[in-house]
Amino acid sequence: MVNSCFVTLVILFLWGVEEIAEACSCSPSHPQQAFCKSDVVIRAKVVGRQEVEVGNNIYGNPIRQVKYDIKQIKMFKGPNQEFDAVYTAPISAVCGVTLETNGKEYLITGKVSTNGTMHIKLCSFIEPWENMSDIQKRSLIHRYEMGCKCKITYCSSIPCMISSPAECLWTDWVIEKAVSGEQAKHYACIKRSDDSCAWYRGGTPPKKDFLDIEDP
Repeated sequence: MVNSCFVTLVILFLWGVEEIAEACSCSPSHPQQAFCKSDVVIRAKVVGRQEVEVGNNIYGNPIRQVKYDIKQIKMFKGPNQEFDAVYTAPISAVCGVTLETNGKEYLITGKVSTNGTMHIKLCSFIEPWENMSDIQKRSLIHRYEMGCKCKITYCSSIPCMISSPAECLWTDWVIEKAVSGEQAKHYACIKRSDDSCAWYRGGTPPKKDFLDIEDP
């Protein structure tokens, strides 16, 4: 009886560990970081949703994913192809994403799998297009790419600091208690001529004197 109870407890413990291991956890990401780390960045309209089987796991059980049918409007980064669908896990506990399917437009960042399909997860930067600032929209065309060799360091509490000149300190959380604050909505971290990086705000491309060491 004791042995039986012990085995049951071990099974329950291991099950709990597995559940925790599968839980989705994401670190805050500035839109520029999301742009630089993603294989694909597109503006798209979501027009449909269906649950599909995409193979089997090691136990022979079907792997289910949610397939969102999309109409791609513009590609800002990615391969020379048009995507008509994005795939995600079926529940948020394993990083699945829920999108509105009534024709809502989103900025979607994601990864491309070996079979050429686009995959998104809860940690991807996905934002309704209407919620994005004008500067964010313009930065997608060129400015974010200019800073992909810079490092954006997230500041969660004071004190915080950068460890090299090639970093920009992201302080939205400590100042505004939100990750979608002023720096996320209106700034890009740009590499300058001496390989240092600095925050740049503006509706036009950075001037030569900014890139040649002018205080932002």
